[in-house]
Amino acid sequence: MRVVIAGSSGLIGGALVESLRADGVAVTRLVRREASAPDEVSWDPQRSRLDPRVLEGARAVVGLNGASIGRFPWTRRYKHDLVWSRLAPTQAITAAVRALGTDAPAFVSGSAVGYYPSAPGRPLTEDAARGDTFLADLCGEWEAAAHAADTHARVATLRTAPVVHAEGVLKPLMLLTRMGLSGPIGRGTQAWPWISLTDEVRAIRHVIDGDLEGPVNLSGPTRATANDLGFALARRMNRPYILRAPVWGVTAALGADATEALLTSDMHVVPARLEASGFTFTHATVEDAVAAAVPAR
Repeated sequence: MRVVIAGSSGLIGGALVESLRADGVAVTRLVRREASAPDEVSWDPQRSRLDPRVLEGARAVVGLNGASIGRFPWTRRYKHDLVWSRLAPTQAITAAVRALGTDAPAFVSGSAVGYYPSAPGRPLTEDAARGDTFLADLCGEWEAAAHAADTHARVATLRTAPVVHAEGVLKPLMLLTRMGLSGPIGRGTQAWPWISLTDEVRAIRHVIDGDLEGPVNLSGPTRATANDLGFALARRMNRPYILRAPVWGVTAALGADATEALLTSDMHVVPARLEASGFTFTHATVEDAVAAAVPAR
């Protein structure tokens, strides 16, 4: 079996490559520079150029491109980068998939739980409606670009939660916690979707191997609040969790779009399709995920 991966240099992409190779799966990595290894193929996603022959014979092509949503502030220029760093590569892959017709591999495309609205007290399965934030609109366009290929191939969109890892959602939180500056953001009781890196990679492989299609929530199986994550991290690092950050202050520092989409929204995202297809989680709680990601102090 062979899998083609775009975005293999990122946190998730790199871990996915490592996992596949450990099980003897051949991996072709799409790179934007000149190819320098036998498993690399150069492409130009900004010009929608991907030779369809690269995908021939592959089980799936996985698209994980995108500028980091964890970089702040979201200026007008950076929001443009957030959009086109996702849309252009997705459109390039879609064009290559469509060119292969019925011989095309499955297309497993990135997306995010930012697709959903803030919905206090309401579980959000894959059937929930899209939100109306900047990030929700971005995810809607991203998924639509991928689904332009679904008349020719199986298409799945990965609505991924923030990844609990030292190079993921924990990176800025660990810095604040280490300095003794962590505490609730706003009220802190808002539900925060989350997933461990281990389960993120396992879930992507499950989507590939299990022939899942359409939107799939890649989020942990138990509800966690912002305080649950913050307390778990503070305990792990043996630091206090007491300084409340007012919403107005966070908004002033990060901007309204980022604050609303990432920090103050209340989203209990449920991995309904994963669990219905038999997937079981290695890290069932956010505390488990933090313990796996952060050495105890």
